[in-house]
Amino acid sequence: MDIAQLERRLAGLDTPCLCDAEKALRTNLRVVDPAIRPINLGLQMLGRAHTVSCHEDFLMVIKGIKEASAGDVLVIDSRGSHKALTGGLFVTEARRKGLAGIVIDGNCRDTGTIRKMNIPYYVRGVNCFAGTTEQIYSTQVSINCGGVVVDPGDLVFGDDDGLVVGNDEQFAQLIPLAEQIKASEQRIMDQVANGTSLLGLLNYDEHCANLEAGRPSKLKFLV
Repeated sequence: MDIAQLERRLAGLDTPCLCDAEKALRTNLRVVDPAIRPINLGLQMLGRAHTVSCHEDFLMVIKGIKEASAGDVLVIDSRGSHKALTGGLFVTEARRKGLAGIVIDGNCRDTGTIRKMNIPYYVRGVNCFAGTTEQIYSTQVSINCGGVVVDPGDLVFGDDDGLVVGNDEQFAQLIPLAEQIKASEQRIMDQVANGTSLLGLLNYDEHCANLEAGRPSKLKFLV
């Protein structure tokens, strides 16, 4: 499945469906720490990781933006920095270049400016005090972002519920089942919206009885 197919099919999915598929298939899809949250809601993000490693200094963030190509996601490991390493000027340049988004395991600033721009932007926190521009660190290396390894070229997929990272093969494996899960959930939501009890669609009583009796069981939908 090429990147165009992945993008087209992922556009109809979300991170919860992918994670539900991951629970069944166990492809080792990487789920980023949920403390890293989007500043701009309602946007979906998908792109190749262009990685940056730095600490309390954003010189390499500038280098990363300079090197990154349209469609890339700039993924920054701040290595526990407290100072802001990204801001409004960077997101303006990222949008001009056509980047798919920015993820920083660290702090940003200029959130008012960022919220006015239609670009996915994920951060751990906010700090008005900026870092320095005096240290040479690294770009396009393996990094740790939100507790998971991110390698250059990995696919980064995000929405309001979080971020997941994997290679093309992992996403290609997960997409068919995730699509089935999404369709099944929509059918269930339609039935509940039309008056059917959610409990009536689950084996809830049987499942609880099995657990109380020490029998193996699994909660599941009956549709």
